[in-house]
Amino acid sequence: MSSPILRCPWPGEDALYLAYHDGEWGVPEYDPRALYEKLVLDGFQAGLSWITILRKRENFREAFHGFDPSKIARFGKRDFARLMKNEGIIRSEMKIRAAIKGAQLWLDIQEKEPGGFTELIWKHVDGKPQINRYKTTKEIPPKTAMSEKLAKELKQRGFNFCGPVIVYAFAQAIGMVNDHIVSCHRHPACEKLASSAGRRAAP
Repeated sequence: MSSPILRCPWPGEDALYLAYHDGEWGVPEYDPRALYEKLVLDGFQAGLSWITILRKRENFREAFHGFDPSKIARFGKRDFARLMKNEGIIRSEMKIRAAIKGAQLWLDIQEKEPGGFTELIWKHVDGKPQINRYKTTKEIPPKTAMSEKLAKELKQRGFNFCGPVIVYAFAQAIGMVNDHIVSCHRHPACEKLASSAGRRAAP
């Protein structure tokens, strides 16, 4: 009889949540478009549970044209109205406007700054994932000095829905930090990915 797979407890037994935990959460992500998508989705999560967003993610991707910032940045009144009528996403006026504004800011950063959006995010951990070794989820902080610093920079640049708690959740999701508990089978897997990542955020 095979031994049970040990995981972080938060996905529970939900198949979608388990797949996300096992294949995505904590995996280092350097693609600038994917980073924009995850930051936007974490912004939509504010005040809600992540599983709510996860269940609507494909609807979000369709509604926001695959989270292509070059397309979202051009959204006008008609697009905004379309999104506000879409029952498959979170119909928050402020969050939708934040996503559109974020796309415009993303384009400006990509065009004008060395390393673009990837460098903006990953420079806060010097381009390499931080490996934490928490034994229980109770030990994991809701925010850190790093997330406070990144949140402050994002806000100064004009991004919204990016407080330090949201930004830390974002950092966990994109593998800036490895917050799988040490007994979870994904902790060593993500640690291995981190060791081979190098400083990819550098231009």
